[in-house]
Amino acid sequence: MTRTTPPRPLDVEALFPELAAHRATTTRLHPRPGSPDASVSSVGGPLLWPADEPWPVCTEPHRHRSGRRPEDIHRERRVLATAWARDPDSGPTDEERSLLAELRRRHRVTGAEETDPLPLIGLAQLYRKDVPDLLAGPDGCDLLQVFWCPFDAHGENRTGMLTDLRWRRSWEVAEVLAEPARPQVVGYEGYVPEPCVLHPEQVVTYPFAGLLPEELSARIEAREEALEEAAEQADLEEEEWDWPTYQFDLSIPPGWRAGGHASWNLTDASAMDCPTCATPMRLLLTIDSSEWGGGHHSWQPREDRAPAAADAGEPTRTTVGRWGKLNVFACPADPGHPHRRSIQ
Repeated sequence: MTRTTPPRPLDVEALFPELAAHRATTTRLHPRPGSPDASVSSVGGPLLWPADEPWPVCTEPHRHRSGRRPEDIHRERRVLATAWARDPDSGPTDEERSLLAELRRRHRVTGAEETDPLPLIGLAQLYRKDVPDLLAGPDGCDLLQVFWCPFDAHGENRTGMLTDLRWRRSWEVAEVLAEPARPQVVGYEGYVPEPCVLHPEQVVTYPFAGLLPEELSARIEAREEALEEAAEQADLEEEEWDWPTYQFDLSIPPGWRAGGHASWNLTDASAMDCPTCATPMRLLLTIDSSEWGGGHHSWQPREDRAPAAADAGEPTRTTVGRWGKLNVFACPADPGHPHRRSIQ
């Protein structure tokens, strides 16, 4: 089934004609639960990984001998989905609650050392033929594969995440790896994706307000401050403020997407420069914890507004930070240069 983003609540270019010069497109990936295979773009599905190539591993020393089993996490989600679909008022039965308690137990891996290589989780793969706004890969590569470590134990403070992006030429893969290496336990359930097929859709997007020309950004802010003041004078509660805002409704869509403009809702807006050549980098991919939560409900696709699709807002079950998003940037001058990241 295709996914269709509703038209924006108002024509933002009619309000601010200068935005036309900053208009771009982004491809919303619209992941939804399914059974993808290695030949298609997916989140949490099997990857087109060569049988004769070592599976990516985390080589940073850190503890990874204790955690939850990935298979238990998948089963827990299935049990809960079945229970709440069967009885939206009461949810799981006593027997199911007992099973859930067992599935949520943490386990220890005997003999696991901090220095042992840890298999990464295959998070997603994107074929350029499927995703119009996916930036070019190096040396004619047409397939981007994304991995991450299932433990927050990296960086200077030993609490950061680790991602690994690989480009390849799909036509060169003769034999696909049948059984990828998998971590026995994970530190956090949000690192375990559910298999999802993608429904790519290209939509218009505009820059985060803080990266617009100063005068234009100030006019957008002044309009929204005036609307807030009018609402306060009308003695409206904050939840009754229902006008479209630039940040939530008119500029950058939420959810998994490729290309376009990055959102900077957590840190100060910042232009990313390539660490190798100082070229301004472009957004490659956004990995989001939610497809339309946190004030972004105007972006909810038409096909997902039926009651049966109520849970479609978190299809991948992945979580970045505290229910945020991960922006990954690439160098347009040389796609082979190192990527940069920002968690928002």
